[in-house]
Amino acid sequence: MTANEIKQKESQYVMQTYGRFDLVLDHGCGATLYDTDGKSYVDMTAGIGVTSLGHGNKALSEAVAGQAAKLMHVSNLYYTEPMVSVAEILAVKTGMGKMFFANSGAEANEGAIKLARKYSFDKYGEGRNKIVTLIQSFHGRTVTTLKATGQEKFHQYFFPFTEGFDYAEANNAADVKAKCEGACAVMLEMIQGEGGVLPLDKGFVKEIAQFCKENDILLIVDEVQTGIGRTGSLFCYEQYGIEPDIVTMAKGLGGGLPIGGVLASKSCCDVLGSGTHGSTFGGNPVSCAAAKVVLDTVCDPKFLKEVQEKGEYIMKSVADMKLPSVTGVRGMGLMIGIGVDPKKRAGYVNRLIEKGVLVLTAGSDAIRLLPPLVISYEEIDKALAAMKEVLAE
Repeated sequence: MTANEIKQKESQYVMQTYGRFDLVLDHGCGATLYDTDGKSYVDMTAGIGVTSLGHGNKALSEAVAGQAAKLMHVSNLYYTEPMVSVAEILAVKTGMGKMFFANSGAEANEGAIKLARKYSFDKYGEGRNKIVTLIQSFHGRTVTTLKATGQEKFHQYFFPFTEGFDYAEANNAADVKAKCEGACAVMLEMIQGEGGVLPLDKGFVKEIAQFCKENDILLIVDEVQTGIGRTGSLFCYEQYGIEPDIVTMAKGLGGGLPIGGVLASKSCCDVLGSGTHGSTFGGNPVSCAAAKVVLDTVCDPKFLKEVQEKGEYIMKSVADMKLPSVTGVRGMGLMIGIGVDPKKRAGYVNRLIEKGVLVLTAGSDAIRLLPPLVISYEEIDKALAAMKEVLAE
């Protein structure tokens, strides 16, 4: 099909839930994508933080093809090796207990919510079920995870929402503690991605972690966007010096295939027993074969150091441009927010597409960069040159 035919059929047969750009992508290599006309684009989006090892990765493709030819799906009524291998890597690398496999970040957060509420119910009975999240947080698009999201604009249309959530101000420990009466858990993103690429203060995170520990309130860290090497460590919470009770993940774990998970500490990893939770596709052998390749790559300290160095290089380069249009640069590793005038942001994004660079947005003012972790310095420099030209306009 031609590009115009694809767009016409999309309009005719696909629900119009996305504001798509006028761009039909066809293939990619590394951190470069190509449209149906052969024009190249530096991919600073990684499919919203998903294609962690880039496009056309040989090891990833071979693992997926090999597993697909061997066994694609059997359900969780039986054991499979890829699922067990991924769970072992994550548990051993983090020192946590056990893994539950899901298919997306929203599903992972749903699982974490259920685990936390059952943990509290088992120990304390009814009435201790509130989960406190932060204003400007984002935890998913299901009815429950929308309610967990601390942004009022998402609390529309789909009433009634799931009850049992409250929202506190980020970096305000007193507010979080005040909202914790009747709480079974606090759920945090170390960097509020959709909220605008806003890193939490380390002192605040440590204080909340200690408060939760003292009051037997589970600390859930949502690493759906920040995890799997994105910020220069396997999980972002490692850079905050805390030990969460539950960690959720998705996006980059499958390198492009749908997968999510709930990793629980040894103190609560046996809360969800047989029949209390499940997922038909969770732990799918093909997705887990891909995840194993991703983890074998990103768990290498040298690789993670390179992610940190690339992120520092990008942030310093943008800051050194000294452009009046840039109000600030923030982030960790290859999760970066560039603050710009909100009224001009859409124009910048469209101009960057014209210049062959794909970027994201977040919050009210950020141009968000989430490139593949394997992006080359040549690709970075090409993107930076385009950004300097466009942001100077």
